[in-house]
Amino acid sequence: MPRVVSGKCRGTVLEAPKGDATRPTTDKVKEAIFSSIQMRVPGSAFLDVFSGTGQMAIEALSRGAESAVLIDQAGKSQQVIARNLEKTHLKEHARPMKMAFAEAMKLLGKKGESFDIIFMDPPYAMASAFAKTASELIKEYGLLSEGGIFIVESDADTEISTIVTNMTCIKSCKYGSTLVTFFVE
Repeated sequence: MPRVVSGKCRGTVLEAPKGDATRPTTDKVKEAIFSSIQMRVPGSAFLDVFSGTGQMAIEALSRGAESAVLIDQAGKSQQVIARNLEKTHLKEHARPMKMAFAEAMKLLGKKGESFDIIFMDPPYAMASAFAKTASELIKEYGLLSEGGIFIVESDADTEISTIVTNMTCIKSCKYGSTLVTFFVE
């Protein structure tokens, strides 16, 4: 089961949907990601795409993010996200969206919203296509605030830095079978 690694909700065990429809980010990978962005998190607006359990947005909120939007179109995931936000007492800072990611990102962009950190953990089989689409939407709708960062989690064999060509890759890190790639505009 995923848990909150640090911050005001540290140690809280989170729910995950039953079955293999979601693949929560491991604590090791989550710790590495947040270690890399720790100075960016306090006061930030965080967008969690394919949020699953909501754990990445919850981790950001626990560490001082101002707000989080959690996109996932699966009904089971939305139920788990709601329970996890309730359990951590963070629901007033979070906005779950039950929509396909591209439609949700377009809607957020049309409303003029932007984010300091955009994290995306798509189904690994579709990571390339979804990361490319997301990066195009980020650019088209100005979803990344000035100085913001776009982070994509994928299978270690999927080289996202060669697929997302409209942003600058600042680093890629492998953690076992997982690759985390960081982009800026």
